[in-house]
Amino acid sequence: MSMTDGDLAAHLAHTAGRILLDVRQSGLVSGASLGKAGDQTANQLLVHALRQQRPEDGLLSEEEKDNLERLAHRRVWIIDPVDGTREYGEERADWAVHIGLSVDGVASIGAVALPALDVVLRSDRPQLLPPGAPIPRMVVSRTRPAKEALAVAETLAAELLPMGSAGAKAMAIVRGEAEIYLHTGGQFEWDSCAPVAVAAAHGLHVSRADGTPLVYNQADTYMPDLLICRPEWTERVLMAMRALTD
Repeated sequence: MSMTDGDLAAHLAHTAGRILLDVRQSGLVSGASLGKAGDQTANQLLVHALRQQRPEDGLLSEEEKDNLERLAHRRVWIIDPVDGTREYGEERADWAVHIGLSVDGVASIGAVALPALDVVLRSDRPQLLPPGAPIPRMVVSRTRPAKEALAVAETLAAELLPMGSAGAKAMAIVRGEAEIYLHTGGQFEWDSCAPVAVAAAHGLHVSRADGTPLVYNQADTYMPDLLICRPEWTERVLMAMRALTD
């Protein structure tokens, strides 16, 4: 079966999401064990499928031992089988499946499934952004919001929206449910590659918290910070961040 990269990413995200819902609805495991079972089950499908469908590409998965051989590839799939394992295990809706493709270090293709909402957002099929709110809404971690994000929210008089996974937060901006996602607590490449590709395709600003570009497929997969926001808020967020560091 031959598919475009966008179709493959979306198909994988949707299929993994259905499997994860089946695992959760089986009632056979719960809590932390449910999260682990879901992660491992979805990862097996995604890894085998990508190695069969795109054998010439590199691969980086949160649930797979990293192989630095990927650094020799221009094209690298960067995936997170369950982004928001805690939320998935708690049977919440704010978790996601991330299928991203980095080309020359740029998040170029992405699909983010929100399985509990039966939604897949794709970089290759962008839609018009809904109108933004006059008072910005900022998504933050529901368990450990970063102090910088809280400070910027105070500067902008933004409304805080606590939420689970990075993918759910990023897609809240794409879906018009919020205006700003600023994260300074540290993530990894699989946390943001697919969401960044989708967000950028929809016309949103994507960068590090200081405005510099996001670069993927690095030897060290740690990424300290992330900003995804509507263009009309970009400069004010970056100015507020600069004020914190000056």
